Amino acid sequence: MAKKKNYKPAQITDTPAQPVQAHVSIEAPHRPLTIYDFKLQAIIVGLLAFAFYFNSFFNEYAHDDGIVIVKNEYVQEGITGIPDIMTKDAYDSYYRQLNTTNQLNGGRYRPLSIVTFAIEQQFMGTVSDKKVDSVMKQNTAYGVKGEQQKKLIHQMQVRHVLNVLWYVGSVIVLLYFLRKIVFKNDPLIAFIAALIFTIHPLHTEVVANVKSRDEIMSLLFMCMTFIFDFKYREEKKPLMLVAALVSYFLAFLSKEYAITMIILLPMAHYIFRKYTIKQCLMVVWPYVVAFGVYWLLRRSVVAPPGENSDTEVLNNPYVFATGFEKIATEISTSLNYLKLLIFPHPLSADYSYNSIPYKDFGNWQVWLSLLVHGGLVAAMIVLFIKRHVLSFAIAFYLLHLMLICNIFFDIGATMGERLIYHSSVGFAIALAYFIYKGALKIKPEQNAKMVMAGLMGILIILSGYKTITRNADWKNDNTLFAADIKTVPNSVLVCANVAASLITLADEQKDEKGRNEMLTRAVKLLDHALEIHPTMVASFMNRGIAYYKMGEMDKAKANLDSVKRHYPTYPTLPGIYKLIGDDYMRQGWDKYGSKKMYPEAIAVFIKGITIDSTNPDLWYNLGGAYYSNKQYPEAINAWNVSLSLRPDYIKARQGIEAAKSQMQPGTGQQQPPTKGQLDQSAIPTKGSEQKKNNVRSK
Repeated sequence: MAKKKNYKPAQITDTPAQPVQAHVSIEAPHRPLTIYDFKLQAIIVGLLAFAFYFNSFFNEYAHDDGIVIVKNEYVQEGITGIPDIMTKDAYDSYYRQLNTTNQLNGGRYRPLSIVTFAIEQQFMGTVSDKKVDSVMKQNTAYGVKGEQQKKLIHQMQVRHVLNVLWYVGSVIVLLYFLRKIVFKNDPLIAFIAALIFTIHPLHTEVVANVKSRDEIMSLLFMCMTFIFDFKYREEKKPLMLVAALVSYFLAFLSKEYAITMIILLPMAHYIFRKYTIKQCLMVVWPYVVAFGVYWLLRRSVVAPPGENSDTEVLNNPYVFATGFEKIATEISTSLNYLKLLIFPHPLSADYSYNSIPYKDFGNWQVWLSLLVHGGLVAAMIVLFIKRHVLSFAIAFYLLHLMLICNIFFDIGATMGERLIYHSSVGFAIALAYFIYKGALKIKPEQNAKMVMAGLMGILIILSGYKTITRNADWKNDNTLFAADIKTVPNSVLVCANVAASLITLADEQKDEKGRNEMLTRAVKLLDHALEIHPTMVASFMNRGIAYYKMGEMDKAKANLDSVKRHYPTYPTLPGIYKLIGDDYMRQGWDKYGSKKMYPEAIAVFIKGITIDSTNPDLWYNLGGAYYSNKQYPEAINAWNVSLSLRPDYIKARQGIEAAKSQMQPGTGQQQPPTKGQLDQSAIPTKGSEQKKNNVRSK
């Protein structure tokens, strides 16, 4: 039986009806924006994101900006390079310049952010196919000078501005996602969560290192996938589903994190829309198909890793660890991420070998990490049954952590601050929930609001100070690694990079003493790096360059020989060898030849030839020294080699004739027209000394 409705009859009054005026428009009264409105919240998070990273606009290029942007020939070609970007590994250009192949397990297929760099390059000035090789050689050095350096810095500053705008847009979309899906009935909690995410100092690497735009774009398109999918379920418009699938595919092209949505998307529907398990499975199947398409594309692009990639500790940080040490260190390191989310200090751009020493299962940090993460998993399951928002927050944190903790997938690095970017969304959701619910216990309500406002104000001030000062560290490689060596003094990569910066900066010193002090500091750092990693090619190369600039050619040659043993095809090795050969030629003349100390000159010239046997001037001067020392057959042999290398070498031909005349007196043959029988004109001049100072150390 239907329940009887209570009916209240209209009241009858004696008030006469008022006449209705025609054509009068009645507008809703204007309501001022409040902190609960999306528009005001979006303005606040957007302005905070802009203010926190404004000083990064003046930064240059640092860390991986070089290999992904500055030295990437496909980026430098502009939009004509996009087909190569879409069909090749992200580091393909870099590998080719190093005469090597894929060095990272699983490869790196993240073309979308690199496509944006190419589009930007189209507007800033592209490089034609004919010029790309020469420009790449310049850019490879990082430390280019003059107009080329100014151009690169200006372009990177433009990219920094755009990177911040990408971040501003992404946090506004994140706010919308939190308001419309996660905290649909609690816009203030959504706002607090978006604020926490926006201001977190751990995101400085993502925003201040332009190369990490892939992280920003990945999360942006994942949030858009959630938004469009939920709109589709509400409005039943097929266009919304198309938009969701396109966003999902773009998230994959940004970075591989989108795989987590196979779980997170149906989970969101289960928790926030109260779907059944069956309904959730129906939600996810189109995205499984989209993932399959992406996976086939990725497999067709990414090459298998090189045969020696697993043996290089910079690509495989656990190569020296036992099986138990590897898993124990991975478990322990996973807790570092949570620590940095709670207390983001100190920060570092690098955590490579040996910044985090290997651990075993006797270490308390390993067991604490197991306890914490085991507790999170248990809480996630219990709260999932209750359809609680914290279950979604924990899942968002843990699922993305699984992808980068090395336990399930080798990522080629111990850890990285940029890698926790996606997980920090889950952290922000949980922290905002606890702040809000905790404040509700404070009475009266006005006091609760004041406490929340005060707490968020303190967080904004502290986070702003840390973020802005950290942005300054990211100005360039010199400032970045000089700051980070205080945090990770045993990182082999940071030691090597600081040394490289010192070697480059030494050329800018006005006095010889300051220059040598910098070079000496660089050598000490490289000694330390080689103690940690005895076969690190870059350390040998940079130490060789440092010794070369210090004038210690024998030590320089010894280090280059080590490079050659470990990496025979190192691309810049022949050029450095040639410079050392030139220096031996100069020494042979200045120290010995000009003083008629011919045996000593011969020994030095031979040293040069063992380094650079294709230098006709070295062979010519060796012949001259032999001639002056009355070793005529040896002189003829040396000059013959010089002629084979340079057939039009007239002085070498004259020298041969003169040597033969000395061996056959009375023939009247002319002697070589050089004082002391050495060709001073072939000796490197002061211009070559300047060239020495310009040798690149990276």
